[in-house]
Amino acid sequence: MILIICLLKILVIQLVWRSEVTAARSTRANYSAIARGLGFDTEEYDVVTDDGYILTLFRMPGEKKPVLLVHGLLDSADTFIIRENRSLAVALAREGYDVWSANVRGGRYSRRHIKLNPDTDRHYWNFSFHEIGYYDLPAMIDFILGKTGETSLSAIGHSQGNSVFYVLGSTKPEYNKKISVMIALSPVCYFNYSMPPTSMLIESLPYLSKILLGSGKEEVFGDNTILRLLMDEICGCKKCYNLCARGVFFPISGSDPDELEAAFFPTVIDHYPSGTSRKNIIHLAQGYLNNFSFYDYGSKNMEIYQQTSPPLYELEKVSMKIVLLAGRNDALASVKDVELLRDRLSNVEYYLLNNRMLNHLDFIWGRNMNKYLFPYIFNALTKTNKHSIN
Repeated sequence: MILIICLLKILVIQLVWRSEVTAARSTRANYSAIARGLGFDTEEYDVVTDDGYILTLFRMPGEKKPVLLVHGLLDSADTFIIRENRSLAVALAREGYDVWSANVRGGRYSRRHIKLNPDTDRHYWNFSFHEIGYYDLPAMIDFILGKTGETSLSAIGHSQGNSVFYVLGSTKPEYNKKISVMIALSPVCYFNYSMPPTSMLIESLPYLSKILLGSGKEEVFGDNTILRLLMDEICGCKKCYNLCARGVFFPISGSDPDELEAAFFPTVIDHYPSGTSRKNIIHLAQGYLNNFSFYDYGSKNMEIYQQTSPPLYELEKVSMKIVLLAGRNDALASVKDVELLRDRLSNVEYYLLNNRMLNHLDFIWGRNMNKYLFPYIFNALTKTNKHSIN
């Protein structure tokens, strides 16, 4: 917990200084470069949302049905390929799936807008996971279906990358039929049973929001920030594994050094975090107090929602097929919270994976996920495709 507090202090220093690094890392290989290095053809597309955000979609073409991969908070499409031959995107591509990897607004690859400049216009950062589910997902889904000629696709989301599908299904129910199956890795919706220090960190985020708001900082953990540079310098080496992985990442996600090993950790830091908005992080934290609801604007709720508290997302409207894959050692998405989500969804399968040490990060970066995770994913995709053919 001391190390977490130290990182929060660094964030405060960053905000006081109001400084930015002018050059991002130039040595990082992007998604397409990694895919090509592994022998795959790649395509990149710009997708424009109804509210003007320009998103990047990466594609590894295949003969089978399209699968959309959606990353979690502060992440990017890179997360699905940095394990190279052991990564999810590569495994799907080798099986012939048409693999599409999303980059949601505010991150490294989707930090663009048709009118707003993210470096100078604070309004660019006025979004949370609500807008990702309401605007980003529909734009990407419709683009993929239009490009492939399909009427539906499969989706796989990690952490907040599956939360946004609950937003989509409840606020735009017509999109439920466009999702053949949504496979939720480490499902995030409720935080009722999160344990310390994770729960303590979530509780502290609203206070940090006030600091961020007062400083004029709306972007969090972006490539060009002092905090991102500090992470590169402090955590980007094997010798820093105990400090950063064991001291910061594992207390929040659950400890599993066998899966996220010291030799691979610098690769993680080279690609993560990718950046997001202050509002997105605060909306996540509000879930600890308000359950799964729209953004809480406090005294402005009556003006915006015509009620004093934000409305809850209507999960009963989420009719798409959902497969929940949970880990026993996940400190962020606890088993009890996942089971609560399961009980509120109407078309759901739930699996608690066998590996007892499986944590929040193993679902994307674990070195043996091809053994303990991929069979569940391929089983769900195979059953869905057989059903769609019949």
